[in-house]
Amino acid sequence: MNPDGHDTGDPQVLRVATYNIHKGVQGIGPSRRLEIHNLALAVETLDADIICLQEVRAEDRREAEYFTGWPELPQADFLAPEGYEAVYRTNAVTRHGEHGNALLSRWPIVRHQHEDMSDHRFEQRGLLHVEVLAMGMPMHVIVVHFGLIPASRLRQTDQLKCYIAREVPPGAPLLVAGDFNDWGTRVRRLLRVDALQAFEGPRTFTYPSRFPVAQLDHIYARGMRPLSLAAPRGRVWSRMSDHLPLIAEFRLAA
Repeated sequence: MNPDGHDTGDPQVLRVATYNIHKGVQGIGPSRRLEIHNLALAVETLDADIICLQEVRAEDRREAEYFTGWPELPQADFLAPEGYEAVYRTNAVTRHGEHGNALLSRWPIVRHQHEDMSDHRFEQRGLLHVEVLAMGMPMHVIVVHFGLIPASRLRQTDQLKCYIAREVPPGAPLLVAGDFNDWGTRVRRLLRVDALQAFEGPRTFTYPSRFPVAQLDHIYARGMRPLSLAAPRGRVWSRMSDHLPLIAEFRLAA
C-alpha cells in the first residue's frame, strides 16, 4: 500500500510521480536545513514505476561545504531506490554548481535527450525526454519545468508541442510530467489539443506544501487510461519541499 492508499499489484497499472524537490534544501540563510536524506526515503515510499523530478542538483559546492552529510553522489543517483535507473540532464548552471530535471525508472531506459527551453536570460529551463521499456512496451516520458512568466509558459507550451511532434512517434504511449508553474488552466487547454489528457475534475493541490492552494504540478498522458490522482499530505511531506509530490496511476493498453 502506498502513501495515497492505492495498491499497485495489478501488472497493467503504471504508477507515475512528479516531484519538485527544491534542490534537497529547505529554508533560507543560516536556518536552512538539508532534506535530501528524508527525500530519499520519501521517493522510495512513493513506490512509483516512473518518478519525474525537478530542481535536482548535480552538484553544489557551497552547500556541500555548508552541510554535514551532503551526499557525494549527484542527487538523482542518490535518490534512486535500489534497482532503479536514474537519468539527469542540466537545465541551469549557477556559480556554485548546476541543477535540472531527472527521471528515475523501475523499467529499463532505452535512450534519453535534452532540449533547452529557456525563454529569456533570467530563467534557464529545459525538458528531459526519456524512452523506457515499460512491461516490454516502448514508452516516452518528458519531464518539464516551465518558467515563472505567463508569456514564457505559453511559448514553452508551443515548444513542447513542436518537440513532441518531431521526436515522439504518433502512436507511442507518452507521459508529460513536471512543474508547469501555471496557476490557471491555459496550458492545460493548449496541451489537450494534442490529445494529451490531464485528469479532469477537482484539482489536486500541490503548492505550497504547507497549505496547498494551487496545482502547479501535472501529469499528462497519451495512449493510456487514467485511473487515479493524489498528493500525499501531512507535516512530513510539507517539510521536505515547497511542493507536494503528485502521483497518478494509468492502465496500459492491452
